[in-house]
Amino acid sequence: MIQISADDTTRPDVRALLDEHLADMFATSPAESVHALDHSALSAPGITFWTAREGGRLLGCGALKEMASGEGEIKSMRTTTAARRRGVGSLLLGHIIGEAEGRGYARLLLETGTEDYFAPARNLYLRNGFVECPPFGSYSADPHSTFMSLTLQG
Repeated sequence: MIQISADDTTRPDVRALLDEHLADMFATSPAESVHALDHSALSAPGITFWTAREGGRLLGCGALKEMASGEGEIKSMRTTTAARRRGVGSLLLGHIIGEAEGRGYARLLLETGTEDYFAPARNLYLRNGFVECPPFGSYSADPHSTFMSLTLQG
């Protein structure tokens, strides 16, 4: 059974997954268009970080960053290579949406890439009701970024 719980970004398996995530982001997008956070930034106040595990084995991760506007931003959604196509991303996303609704957020926002590499992520978000939106927060328009939002029930 897959369990999702708050976790520590400094655990060796988590750190390895986050390092892999950052490496892929820099290999896929220009450095100025990479907005992924490293393990220490994901430990900052205002960010909640979760992992999905099965029998203790790491399958994926995701984070929710609280924004001053009473909204949340999804950060660092990643599934391990071995766990892809098992619905782990959908489970994590559902958990994050539920948490954001429980906190009373009006919207969830995210930034992801425009390259083909990011198509599965964009499709996951679209299937879950996200729509494209203008840049938010400190982001600016970038041909390598897609911005998305989901209005929540709050």
